[in-house]
Amino acid sequence: MKDVVIAPASEADIPELIDLLAVLFSIEQDFTPDPDKQRRGLAALLASPGGHIAIARDQAARAVGMATAQLVISTAEGAPSAWIEDVMVREDWRGKGLGRALLDAVLAWARAQGAVRAQLLADLDNAPALAFYDRLDWQPTRLGARRLMLDKA
Repeated sequence: MKDVVIAPASEADIPELIDLLAVLFSIEQDFTPDPDKQRRGLAALLASPGGHIAIARDQAARAVGMATAQLVISTAEGAPSAWIEDVMVREDWRGKGLGRALLDAVLAWARAQGAVRAQLLADLDNAPALAFYDRLDWQPTRLGARRLMLDKA
């Protein structure tokens, strides 16, 4: 993609990443935009050696997309696995290969960290996202996600 640059995000990118997450979380039913929480989460992810954020910028240096990856240890694989989250492309950039390029960036980082598998969650009502992952050969699993909030803060 010649009209965009994808690079690792930095703390200076947090305000624009929060804006991208606000759009994403307004689409996903399980999450609500909260700039303070997103700021804390992004800062923690950037500070973690097991985390990575890829940010895409257009020629005007505007953030137009992002994706995050975090490592976990998979007992099933006996090796690190990458959780992919926050895959977001601004609407005017969709359909141009940017989502694939962002995924490629975080997957390359995960492979370099020794990850042997990647997984992600997608809102089951987000048909365009599900079709996107299908086109990229992400395989559905028989596992259903569950969550338990441990702290309301």
